[in-house]
Amino acid sequence: MTAASQAPAELELVALGGDARTVREWVTTFHLVLVAIDPYTAESAWLLGTAGRVLTAFRGADCRVAWLVTADADDARTFLGPWADQFLTLVDPDRRVVKGLELERLPALVHIRQDLTVMGVAEGWDPDQWRAVTDHLAQVMSWSRPVIPGPEDPGPFEGSPALG
Repeated sequence: MTAASQAPAELELVALGGDARTVREWVTTFHLVLVAIDPYTAESAWLLGTAGRVLTAFRGADCRVAWLVTADADDARTFLGPWADQFLTLVDPDRRVVKGLELERLPALVHIRQDLTVMGVAEGWDPDQWRAVTDHLAQVMSWSRPVIPGPEDPGPFEGSPALG
């Protein structure tokens, strides 16, 4: 898997409420940690609880955690249910962000540093890859790391094609 090594600075991320900012603007103060999901696939549904647990683990750290949903606002809210209100939710119905980050499989976990360097990416559900990203993030943030895999997490799977 070969995700981008640098996030495109001018790529717009649109929040569920309609607020659009560039990646550069979203990382002005904090690192950005995204869980990219496709609400139209079983693979993203299988990992919703696990991904929510990962985002919850880093909620108080010096990073901005968010969902990146490849859908419009209505479908994103329907898919996420209460998760949509717990974290920043970004919508990407035309998959410009997914394409700009050069993701190949969803769900995906992406850590972007303030200088736009992509510090870690895990695509699909490979617990070892997700653990590597979260361990590094925890070290950088001086934060506790979540246990991956958790006792109720699914077995590993490849994920679905990121571009649909």
